[in-house]
Amino acid sequence: MKLTIKDIARMAGVSPGTVSKVINSTGNISQKTIDKVMEVIEETGYKPSFSAKSLATKKSNLIGLIYAGEVNVEFNHPFFNEVINSFKNAIGQLGYDILVFSNKEFNKEKEDYLARCKHFQLDGCLIVAGDHIEEALKQLDQSEIPCVGVDLELKGTNSSYVTTDNSKVSSKVVEYLYLNAIKEVAFIGGPDDSVISNIRKESFIHHMNLFGMSVRPNWIKYGNYFEQSGYDLMQEVLAQKPYPQVVFAASDMMALGALKAIKEKRMKVPDDIKVIGCDDIEACRYTDPPLATVRQDKDKIGKLAAYMLHDLINGNTESGSLLVDPELVIRESCKIENYLKVRG
Repeated sequence: MKLTIKDIARMAGVSPGTVSKVINSTGNISQKTIDKVMEVIEETGYKPSFSAKSLATKKSNLIGLIYAGEVNVEFNHPFFNEVINSFKNAIGQLGYDILVFSNKEFNKEKEDYLARCKHFQLDGCLIVAGDHIEEALKQLDQSEIPCVGVDLELKGTNSSYVTTDNSKVSSKVVEYLYLNAIKEVAFIGGPDDSVISNIRKESFIHHMNLFGMSVRPNWIKYGNYFEQSGYDLMQEVLAQKPYPQVVFAASDMMALGALKAIKEKRMKVPDDIKVIGCDDIEACRYTDPPLATVRQDKDKIGKLAAYMLHDLINGNTESGSLLVDPELVIRESCKIENYLKVRG
């Protein structure tokens, strides 16, 4: 039989409220009473539920993890998986457990994130976003529940978000190519209504124009961040000449698909066409050739999200945003000989 706080109170000869105060180290309780209650707890092996503990602290020490959007990201998504692992480790050290929202039947009429948070007495939420965010997420953002978004701009008074500086993602790529006298570049992005992809695309176009590098509309493609999409769009680019010197994909997964399409055309990377991706997922190191990319600091993003959420929960910070600098990582797929010297 599972023991309750009332059972412990009866065995110790005290009130349930006294047991709660002992468990949560609150109130003015004599040492004799504390010892008596703790002795019963140790003898019975009683473990207080989070709801019993939260009665006194007003906190459950539970964080909700939401994979949001009509096009959801998945647990095995290479980029978000590493971010979540980093977040999990950091938030665990701060004393929290994670509850993943997965019950599609919680409310059969509509998705209701706020109702779930209140039902489970969550202290806060981490939101990882796909595309086409539901209205229910906006309601959660505007609520009293502290929230932190990853790659998702939140505007609520109890919300913050952390993301890579996506404008710099493209500027670093274009600058590297310009310094190496490369001017013919194709861009393979995410969906045409994706906020993150559009920031990268607009920055790409801006910096191409800034350096006098021509932007060809038929070399700007829209996909869905996954490998098959990169493969299909690269085939479209290769369907007509001239070919670009470089293909810049807004995700490593799409870049891997582009690599496959180029090889099927019996062309060589990087000799015929160079390829560069974005994210620096683990697979980049083991492709043939190893994939050049723009590294997003996934460990830092996860840790920042954990610390920001913890501070929001405890009222130690105001809502806001943090941008994390990306890093250009040149590997064989976009290697250029005599870097910075070819222009001479």
